[in-house]
Amino acid sequence: MNTNAVASTTGLAQDFRVLPPLEPCDASLLADEMRYCPTQLLSAFALLMAGHGRAVCTSMMLGDREYAMLQLARAHTISDPELRGVTARLFAYFDDAHALPPVGLRA
Repeated sequence: MNTNAVASTTGLAQDFRVLPPLEPCDASLLADEMRYCPTQLLSAFALLMAGHGRAVCTSMMLGDREYAMLQLARAHTISDPELRGVTARLFAYFDDAHALPPVGLRA
């Protein structure tokens, strides 16, 4: 790749020299730094909660850990095996209070 190349997308220029190289060996480093919350799982959670009359804001789930934990706790009290399964899987993304926020939500 030409490191002097400048790409223009919708009028915005991006200089590729400022981007760090990404090699296959960097995947383990990225795994520690970035956490992706699966959006399909989060959407399924919101729809299942809506089916029980509970509105869930998925954007707030991603941006506010306390809100996310409250919604997950509410879901756990509902006797719906499918909802509980989705809740348990989502809990892993919001469990660690000291973890970095999911990618895209960093200030």
